[in-house]
Amino acid sequence: MACTTGRPITEFASYLKRELTTHTRRVQNIYKRICRNEESWLLERHEIRYRLTIIRAEFEKHRHVKDMRLARSLLDEGERYLFKNIHPSPRYFTFSPGGVCFERYADYPDWHLDHWHPLEKARYPYYFAKREQRKKEYIEMWEKGNPGKALEDLKAATH
Repeated sequence: MACTTGRPITEFASYLKRELTTHTRRVQNIYKRICRNEESWLLERHEIRYRLTIIRAEFEKHRHVKDMRLARSLLDEGERYLFKNIHPSPRYFTFSPGGVCFERYADYPDWHLDHWHPLEKARYPYYFAKREQRKKEYIEMWEKGNPGKALEDLKAATH
């Protein structure tokens, strides 16, 4: 049973919002995907540039098509071309999803260092001595009633 509140459903479920993709945007998308696919197949930079020039010329040839049925069929043809020629192991940018460095480095919170074993801390005596000193200063400032200043000073001291 649905609850009627008088407000649109998209107000409650903003993740359901979908925008229509224009034909121009779809053409741009397929062009970029075809170009990236060609880059995955070829190794030499001059070969890649030559192939991308040919692809660009093909897209430019049909740039001013006004008949939407023909434009749609050309778009479908591009999708079929990409589907048939898709690279089995495409290249990804290093830090993009699928790349070798994607989400590689985790940022650990500062309190994580408090749980280190004393033998681990002994490997970095100067760092942990200074860290303990800064923690004491931070606690003193906190107790004085100026936590914002303490946090600013702590950040300035660590960077």
